[in-house]
Amino acid sequence: MEFIDLKTQYLKYQQDIDARMKAVLDHGQFIMGPEIEEMESKLADFVGVKHCISVSSGTHSLEIALRALNIGPGDEVITVPFSWISSAEVIPLVGAKPVFVDVEGDSFNMNPELLESAITENTKAIMPVSLFGQMPNLEAIQAIADKYEIPVIEDAAQSFGASRNGVKSCGASLIGSTSFFPAKPLGCYGDGGALFTDDDDLATAMKAIRTHGGVRRHHHTLVGTNGRFDTLQAAVILAKLPHFEDELSARATAGERYDELLREFCKVPEISKGNTHVYAQYTLRANSEMRNNIVEDLKKEGIPVAVYYPTCFHEQPVFEYLGYQWGDFPESEKASREVFSLPMHPFLTEEEQQLIADKLTFVLDKNN
Repeated sequence: MEFIDLKTQYLKYQQDIDARMKAVLDHGQFIMGPEIEEMESKLADFVGVKHCISVSSGTHSLEIALRALNIGPGDEVITVPFSWISSAEVIPLVGAKPVFVDVEGDSFNMNPELLESAITENTKAIMPVSLFGQMPNLEAIQAIADKYEIPVIEDAAQSFGASRNGVKSCGASLIGSTSFFPAKPLGCYGDGGALFTDDDDLATAMKAIRTHGGVRRHHHTLVGTNGRFDTLQAAVILAKLPHFEDELSARATAGERYDELLREFCKVPEISKGNTHVYAQYTLRANSEMRNNIVEDLKKEGIPVAVYYPTCFHEQPVFEYLGYQWGDFPESEKASREVFSLPMHPFLTEEEQQLIADKLTFVLDKNN
């Protein structure tokens, strides 16, 4: 059994993927070939914004967004302490200071009620994370950001395809950032990511920064980087994109089926009002003393499981200098000790989910 079944996906779309990749091999424009612009146009239309700027990774996309906003030394950027390290590491990469705000216990996303108290005169951006596949309360976050005239960057690495009150993830804030890492809801076959915005000037700046600081060759207006997306990877995205809506529907069905099978035995994921959920991970919780036993027992039963994420940012040695202590972010800390994720992908069968549920209930009973 696969935790995320990319093999089945490839076999289903093999003809389209192979044809798209062969077209790149035939024309030989491996860097910034025509598939890049085609993909960016289609993704911008999908999200409902004017601009999509593809980049080399989801991590790089966040860094480029911060650079485009001229964030640097002396500035602060607010994010959450419970996510993949990229959400925080990009902030000191541009010379700024990370400031953390705790998450909500049910959604695992930024708690807007705690946001305003973290804002200072040095706050130059707010970067909520759309964790596990659903968006945070961006209306509340944006209202606070507007009050202080602070830009919002949605870290949507796990939520591409999700929506909130009819607005697509990556299209609900000044800048949206996502990842095309293979395991993501829309993934390529390597690293990749994209930025989304309706702001023409920001789009120009982000395009320049991804290509060594210039939008035309040998003319550099900004300090940039090599952040380009490979044409072959764009070909993979273009082949998968026509199937993406069907996959989102299949993910929703799989999530609902898990809920039905498991809600009697454990707390199933809660979808926030107005949200759709793309289930980048189907994540459950168990008592911290039981979680590791459950994970190990499931693996022994042949069920692949994963823990996203066992350690909060403020516990990491790299962020000791920030001065945070255990207990500063109780919901994030509790989540990090309790969460575990089950296999989730669009090709899960009812039989596989029944088997997973049976094994999990057996393991839960054993550890109670």
